[in-house]
Amino acid sequence: MEWFETPQPASPAEPLAWDEAFLERAEQGNGGPALWFWEASAPFVVLGYGQQAAVEADLEACAHHGVPVLRRCSGGGAVLQGPGCWNYGLVLRIPETGPLSTIPGANAWIMDRNRAILEELLGRPVTVEGHTDLAIDGRKCSGNAQRRKRHHLLFHGTILHGIPPGLISRFLRFPSAQPDYRNGRPHAEFVGNVPTDPDALQAAWIRGWGASPARLPFPAGETATAMSERYGDPAWHGRR
Repeated sequence: MEWFETPQPASPAEPLAWDEAFLERAEQGNGGPALWFWEASAPFVVLGYGQQAAVEADLEACAHHGVPVLRRCSGGGAVLQGPGCWNYGLVLRIPETGPLSTIPGANAWIMDRNRAILEELLGRPVTVEGHTDLAIDGRKCSGNAQRRKRHHLLFHGTILHGIPPGLISRFLRFPSAQPDYRNGRPHAEFVGNVPTDPDALQAAWIRGWGASPARLPFPAGETATAMSERYGDPAWHGRR
């Protein structure tokens, strides 16, 4: 597996295009397993692939504060991105057998590995909750999601390390679907930050996934295609 340095994104939507760029390049046989990282410099909302913006986000508040509402290629719930939200992306090959060959198996296998990485870094217990959350003392610190093609899968997620919990409730409504362990808690009582920083998280993920510095170039061409076909188009983000 190779890990990639990411460029400064030209827009909030560009990191979402990177996900498709790495996945498509691997699927076309021009790249292999990959790992990359990013963190936004300003807040924006990201919807799951099939979600409705007006249900999940406070569109009036977002418009008033100039917070974009965007859409990613994977499922799962809406999240607020911004400073204090560290993100990783991971592309893996789908074998014919084994845990990665199915959606539930991949969720369980990858999440347990991520849990162990974070637990070792923090030196305290971390649990997998729901299908793809990480939590400490019952408070969510990481949400993750998966998208699959025929031969490769994308798995990506966010770890909170410095976002004010009150900021989330300013722009996100109470979610339309919630895992059982949430127990109806509002955002500020449900989520929590981990006591670490992006450099430590990146080093831990590189070590935990056994990644080496990339020899291939960053998938700039695939990113440009994804931006022109989807992520640069307001209709893609605003549909449903």
